[in-house]
Amino acid sequence: MNIDEKYIKRCLEIAKKGLPASMPNPSVGAVIVYQDKIIGEGYTSAYGGAHAEVNAIQTVKDKSLLEKATIYVSLEPCSHYGKTPPCCNLIIEYKIPNIVIGTLDPNIKVAGNGIKKLIEYGKNVIVGILEKECKELNRRFFTFHEKKRPYIVLKWAESQDGFIAPKNKSEQKPVWITNSFSRQLVHKWRSEEQSILVGTQTVVDDNPKLNVRDWVGKNPTRIVLDQNNRISKESHIFDNQAETIILSSSEIDFSNTIASQICAILYERNLQSVLIEGGTQTLQTFIDANLWDEARVFKGNLFIGNGTKAPVLKSKWIERQFILEDELLIFKNYD
Repeated sequence: MNIDEKYIKRCLEIAKKGLPASMPNPSVGAVIVYQDKIIGEGYTSAYGGAHAEVNAIQTVKDKSLLEKATIYVSLEPCSHYGKTPPCCNLIIEYKIPNIVIGTLDPNIKVAGNGIKKLIEYGKNVIVGILEKECKELNRRFFTFHEKKRPYIVLKWAESQDGFIAPKNKSEQKPVWITNSFSRQLVHKWRSEEQSILVGTQTVVDDNPKLNVRDWVGKNPTRIVLDQNNRISKESHIFDNQAETIILSSSEIDFSNTIASQICAILYERNLQSVLIEGGTQTLQTFIDANLWDEARVFKGNLFIGNGTKAPVLKSKWIERQFILEDELLIFKNYD
């Protein structure tokens, strides 16, 4: 590992601390080095707050050292005015001569313009250090800007015999296939995504809350499919704990493939990621359209015998975990 990789790796380590609070912005890490010693570092604040470069510069006690330092950033410094001023301007203002960048920013408002501006001001700029790792950290942000759709995570739990729910239920609530630790993990996942999606039947059968009550974090925006307005207004999804968007036949043409239409609506609303939790028909729709990035499938330690069959995913899992008796299989649909 060379010296540039060493400090970009450190950028990635601290950038992880900014997620998911920074969304829909990417979380960036910035490290300032003088004579092979870190003199300042920072990561992206919660959305609307300071960017990594600003936070890093603020931690440098002796600002005169900046004129002889190198700033390492995992993502290209921004060059436009948004909720905060351009980070390029701050780098130029403090006369930092050397900038090492992990990867380009795919946002059309930046997309190389930050690098161009720095070079125009005579800065020494290196780009493309640990690029794959830098993109992986902010894969939701990159998917949103490069593919013009949200990053899509599929999730379901199935029994040993391949069902997600029994045929007959006595109450309007979920039948738990997994243990309480697995369910808490799902709430953690919800806190990491900007939206959560379910179909009509899931709400009618289970009356879910779709919130983050078993974890600390922000509730995702609830997206619910309801073609014919069948869902009762007394359902938990209307409890005002989180924004709820109902997609009926007024918004979607249900006679055509709906997965791409849903993606377009979420993209328009600047929702960069979505966790799809059910039911089988909704999940299978995205699988069949090949519109998914990750799938997380629990296998509980019980048999149902008859009921709603689980979705069919023909991909090979790449990771396998156990949460007590529950098996968790992770699938990925990207390089």
